[in-house]
Amino acid sequence: MQESARPNDAPDINARIAARVRGLRGNLGMSLEDLSARCGVSRSMISLIERGETSPTAVVLEKLAAGLGVPLAALFDDPALPPSPVSRRDDRVTWRDPETGYLRRNISPASFPSSIHLVEVTLPPGARVAYESASLQDVDQQVWVQDGRVEVTVGETTHHLAADDCVAMTLAEPITYSNRTRKSARYIVAIAKGGLRK
Repeated sequence: MQESARPNDAPDINARIAARVRGLRGNLGMSLEDLSARCGVSRSMISLIERGETSPTAVVLEKLAAGLGVPLAALFDDPALPPSPVSRRDDRVTWRDPETGYLRRNISPASFPSSIHLVEVTLPPGARVAYESASLQDVDQQVWVQDGRVEVTVGETTHHLAADDCVAMTLAEPITYSNRTRKSARYIVAIAKGGLRK
């Protein structure tokens, strides 16, 4: 199994997330109070995140992304990079969730205008990540397991996935990712804005 790149220093990735959240909120003309009311994250927590003074969890970031109307992957893009159709391995940043230890790495070219995002995730043994705000977005998603086993629960339905299995879903219900094994699971997530369904 090929290991993901080691996570970059927390201050660097926190600064990138801070700039993205602050910039996206500003582009929408939303106040801290507006975003807080829309996503269910406290105003003080959003302020800390926008100043890069805290390392938010995956669940908090997912709520912010839903409130801002963007895929979670968009919060990890570097707004300072010029758009490019090419993504290089050495330029990618790996982020570690401080709560579960799961690793997330954007594969798609940063800042390039596209309706599709590819993300690599490594879920540690015993880890569980539950996203409750998915219904706020019109997003299609597919999960393709590369190594290990992972359970993906969409609403009340659980899919047990092994290496090379793939599941497709619409983010209209809460989604939980679980690794009940003693080995890490690695999978690729393809995310696309909705509206392509017939």
